[in-house]
Amino acid sequence: MRTLGFLLLAMQAEGATAPTPSALGGGVVGLIKDSSLDAKIVLAILVVFSVASWGIILYKLWTFNRIQAQTAKFLDIFRRSAKFSEVQAVCQSLGDSPLVGIFLAGYAELNLQLRPAAGVANNPTSPPARPVLKSLAAVDRALLRASNVEVNKLEKRITFLATTAAVTPFIGLFGTVFGIINAFQGIGASGSTSLDVVAPGIAAALIATAAGLAAAIPAVYFYNLLTQRVKTFASDMDDFTLEFLNIVERNFT
Repeated sequence: MRTLGFLLLAMQAEGATAPTPSALGGGVVGLIKDSSLDAKIVLAILVVFSVASWGIILYKLWTFNRIQAQTAKFLDIFRRSAKFSEVQAVCQSLGDSPLVGIFLAGYAELNLQLRPAAGVANNPTSPPARPVLKSLAAVDRALLRASNVEVNKLEKRITFLATTAAVTPFIGLFGTVFGIINAFQGIGASGSTSLDVVAPGIAAALIATAAGLAAAIPAVYFYNLLTQRVKTFASDMDDFTLEFLNIVERNFT
């Protein structure tokens, strides 16, 4: 406390006054304009991270809402249809749903296994035999492979949000450290500890930290939100895979 009192007395003796907007370079915009080149580079990097993150966030929210609507419609058609061929006919119009990719993979594997042998196909006198599935495990593997592909599509670019959340606070802190170093160099060069000398440099240095947090906080929130929605879609795909296998097992084994 005694040291703080001495500092205040020294500042008062030098005629220090309370900082005004003009003393701080005309506000935040003025501080950024008058900041050093390295500080502007740090802020530019943070702006790039922030803009890219918001672009991914808005695109993913729009895409996931579209996926949710098409998935609900596809499931309704799938459960009301009596044949897989009827479901296959509407897949093209509902292509954003990950269930469509899984269904098409399972349907293709099913057609390969149920295709009649060449000798039977060329003998019209032989009675039509009930199609029997050769390997249910092969269909399961095809569905699992397609499910992994669809999950990777859903997760595409979301990891950039995690990178933004982890990196930008440190980039902002890096800019703040350099700004404080420059501010102390300015204090040493001027030989004065008045607020008119100290405040602008410190304020400009702290802008980098604020910009880093402004980029990181939305990235953290929406990364968790979008990741949770991907998990929900993955759970829906697992349920659909089991439902598809149950139908195949009842009708073709």
